[in-house]
Amino acid sequence: MAISEGLRGGAGLRVADADTALALGSGDVPVLGTPRVLALAEAATVDALAGHLPEGATSVGTEVALTHTAASPVGAEVRATARLRRVDGRRLLFDVEVGQGGRTVARGTVERVVVDRARFTAAARAAR
Repeated sequence: MAISEGLRGGAGLRVADADTALALGSGDVPVLGTPRVLALAEAATVDALAGHLPEGATSVGTEVALTHTAASPVGAEVRATARLRRVDGRRLLFDVEVGQGGRTVARGTVERVVVDRARFTAAARAAR
């Protein structure tokens, strides 16, 4: 499998109390919290790469730009989509969008870098 521009992925969820800004500590209202929106967007990028990374490799998030423009209440179905816009060596730039009921609630970019899984986790453990 190869990593090429245009790869697409997605991830969705039904907003639960645990997904709200109130529960996540990012605000005091019971609507989908921005940290959960970001996690959903990243999940869509991971989905886009599923089956396309070399053996022993994984990808890690390195940079995010996200605009969260509309509230989604508990019970709403939201879906993130990701499209790989640019491949620059090990660096991958995705366009991401999160929608709910035909409207966009967030959009932005997520950069990921392809790394050797064993070396990366060993380095993280050594940094304790």
